[in-house]
Amino acid sequence: MSQEITLQEFVQWLQRYGTYIDAKEAYLSELDAAIGDADHGANMARGMEKVCARLLEEGNTYQNVSALMRNVAMTLISSVGGAAGPLYGAFFLRAAKDLNSNISAVTLTQLAQMFRSGLEGVQQRGKAVRDEKTMIDTLAPAVEALENAAATGQDMQQALAEALQAAEAGMHHTIMLQASKGRASYLGPRAIGHQDPGATSAYYLILAAQESWGEEDKKTGRQWSVRQ
Repeated sequence: MSQEITLQEFVQWLQRYGTYIDAKEAYLSELDAAIGDADHGANMARGMEKVCARLLEEGNTYQNVSALMRNVAMTLISSVGGAAGPLYGAFFLRAAKDLNSNISAVTLTQLAQMFRSGLEGVQQRGKAVRDEKTMIDTLAPAVEALENAAATGQDMQQALAEALQAAEAGMHHTIMLQASKGRASYLGPRAIGHQDPGATSAYYLILAAQESWGEEDKKTGRQWSVRQ
């Protein structure tokens, strides 16, 4: 596959993520019902619906990846309730920050830096680190996998596959954790045994990236469906 991700492919990633969130809305809220306010799915679905609507209206008017990411950030911040809007907004806003305004395609090294900056934005906003049962437990290992792949000269396809594997392991790791951030922290040990909803929606973000930029889809134009 190409070793650069184009602006249009970033749009496709976001559209695919929106499809995942729409399909998994009830599941995400079910996870949140066990340890939170039971609204993570509804909040994320509302935000991504607005993001995807704007992409359909304006998808061909963005001049570069940075502008696209900033637009997504502001849409999520203004439309997603609870903690998720500011956190995902911080991810996309910081991901856009280090990109030059003229970049319309992103290399693996640039992608790893974007996601690192996005992760740092989430951590700064949420004051969270790994093993606190949050979306950081999914994003941090995925970012590390991308950085390791870039540093060792792996191709984009392998890097994304390893990032997805790391993200999935991080998501499942939250099941055994006691929460120390957010509403779930009020439950103490009772939060153990439940998968974190934010970690799960973050996993779908990485899954959508791996599938959107995958070699098979790019070569064949194969239509995709939501993975169970």
